[in-house]
Amino acid sequence: MSNHAINGNQMAPLLILFVSFLTMLAINKLLLKERFSLSFLGRLALAIMLIFTGMTHFTKTDLMIEMMPEIVPIKLELIYLTGCLEIMASIGLLIHKYSKITSVMLIIFFLSILPANVIGSLKEVALGGMQHGVNYLYFRIPLQLLFVFWAYYFGITKNKTLEKQK
Repeated sequence: MSNHAINGNQMAPLLILFVSFLTMLAINKLLLKERFSLSFLGRLALAIMLIFTGMTHFTKTDLMIEMMPEIVPIKLELIYLTGCLEIMASIGLLIHKYSKITSVMLIIFFLSILPANVIGSLKEVALGGMQHGVNYLYFRIPLQLLFVFWAYYFGITKNKTLEKQK
């Protein structure tokens, strides 16, 4: 594989997000008679993705530690904490009362972890495509911005009620 190729590990969060969204959209239309709003379906897809990415914090911990700046103390604890926060955010997205604030917090989170992806690519950490060096950033930065947009659009802009407005 060339250094410019996008591999499955890089694509996993994106695929989980889109496949979950499209699957829920179809189920909502075909089986549930459009009971749920577009906002809820978008937040549900993001929640599913966050569960998977959050679990990675417990299965690829050593590689995630490599991504962190040297000056950061308690790296292991922060990896576990951010994994727990991603899983908790997936729950917050689905509870209407907390979904907007969860979305705001996720936007801040997505922007704040981008430097770790830059560091990981500079160190060529063997996680999710970072082993391809700075070429990884041509994919990761737009992907991170997509996550920010997704949280904003479905969690804030379109966020009205759980059930579709009549």
